[in-house]
Amino acid sequence: MGSRADVRFGRAECISVSGLHPSLFALRSEIAARVALMNVHILVTGGTFDKEYDELTGRLFFRDTHVPEMLRRGRCRLTVTIETVMMVDSLELDEGGRAEIVSRARACGHGAIVITHGTDTLCETAQALGRAALPEKTIVLTGAMVPYAFGSSDGLFNLGSALSFAQVLPPGVYIAMNGQYFDWNNVRKNRDAGCFETIPQL
Repeated sequence: MGSRADVRFGRAECISVSGLHPSLFALRSEIAARVALMNVHILVTGGTFDKEYDELTGRLFFRDTHVPEMLRRGRCRLTVTIETVMMVDSLELDEGGRAEIVSRARACGHGAIVITHGTDTLCETAQALGRAALPEKTIVLTGAMVPYAFGSSDGLFNLGSALSFAQVLPPGVYIAMNGQYFDWNNVRKNRDAGCFETIPQL
């Protein structure tokens, strides 16, 4: 079974900007108020994001999630709840595991959810969540191509992007990678290019 920890990293600060059109200022104020009051729930599922390297055997393995350390390193000021659902390679994630992720997201009391996940089946889990039609929840899945423990991982940037997208996107299911976000039903992993992209229109 997974574990859960509530971690308070602080509140977002809002900076006044003068000269905005009244309608834009009102929209900005509405978004700022939503962000200031928001709690973000992070569901940890493993993947390359959290893998460790065994120097003796040369294999990758799981120990504990790096998410709390990443939030501290990134100086995150949000109020975040971290819940470890599982620690698995996404290639080993079956439909039962995917159903568990959907169940945890459904049970979550927060409207903003970030899910860390392996990139190989990230799209499949996003599709399961999208088909589940969870109302009033903004769910953003993210991962990493390189383990955070390696020191040159894209994971820290992707986690920060996912946290930001979870606060401002409308309810729905998204994938966030490399500074971009994608709708759950219009995204694929380009294995040759090593990135995610929208599905080309035929």
